[in-house]
Amino acid sequence: MTIMRTLKLLSGQIIPVLGMGTWQMGERSRDFATEVAALRHGIDLGLSLIDTAEMYGEGGAEKVVAQAITNRRTEVFLVSKVYPHNASKRGTIAACDRTLKRLNTDYLDLYLLHWRGSVPLAETLEAFQTLQQAGKIRSYGVSNFDVEDMEESARLKGGTEIVTNQVLYNLTRRGIEWDLIPWCQRHRIPIIAYSPIEQGRLVNHRSLQAIAQERGATISQIAIAWLLHQENVIVIPKSSQINHIEQNRAALDLKLSLEELAMLDATFPPPTQPVPLQML
Repeated sequence: MTIMRTLKLLSGQIIPVLGMGTWQMGERSRDFATEVAALRHGIDLGLSLIDTAEMYGEGGAEKVVAQAITNRRTEVFLVSKVYPHNASKRGTIAACDRTLKRLNTDYLDLYLLHWRGSVPLAETLEAFQTLQQAGKIRSYGVSNFDVEDMEESARLKGGTEIVTNQVLYNLTRRGIEWDLIPWCQRHRIPIIAYSPIEQGRLVNHRSLQAIAQERGATISQIAIAWLLHQENVIVIPKSSQINHIEQNRAALDLKLSLEELAMLDATFPPPTQPVPLQML
């Protein structure tokens, strides 16, 4: 099994390039034990990056994560996100405190603004800096920000300390390659790619089926492996099934050939003009 690759954030933190998402976890009590077991198994396999948010299950996913990381907090790079409507200075600090309580930890490795709302960015950034100074978060970033949002943030106090931007990115959603990825690369800000298999819709694509069959891999692994070939990109596939967690981890060992990458480019062409930022 390949050793987990990592990136170094502007804050100096080391973050794995492959982790686990938790969207739609914590929504049904009957699934709680299964979800916890999947996350714990992922940690065992080296998937120590766990991404969650107060929005997921209205805090339910954070409770799942809390159980999964019990007695293992130091092994995990933990990310959560604040709702835009909670993103005032006072609201962000209060939301973070609630998140920390649900996660049963006293700090987050990374705290993100989930998407742009009506609260001025300067106020959210001020809250992030206050939380960082208090030791409650180690670094902060954003999610679902386009280039204009990133440029605006960079002009504000604390904006140059944003360490990542989490966005929708997969083979069928390559619009960010036109401008956002180049901008982030120039500023040494990694992209965290969510929905790498387009919420499962990529698993029936014929071109991916052909490559997967040839390589003895799953379609999901091909899609994840493609993202892992991209520069300065972190991938957080979500799964609550242990066998899928194992398959996701194995995608790190899958090295696509130049011919396969060219075939994927032909099937899923990169953008030839600006594309509005997409969200799920």
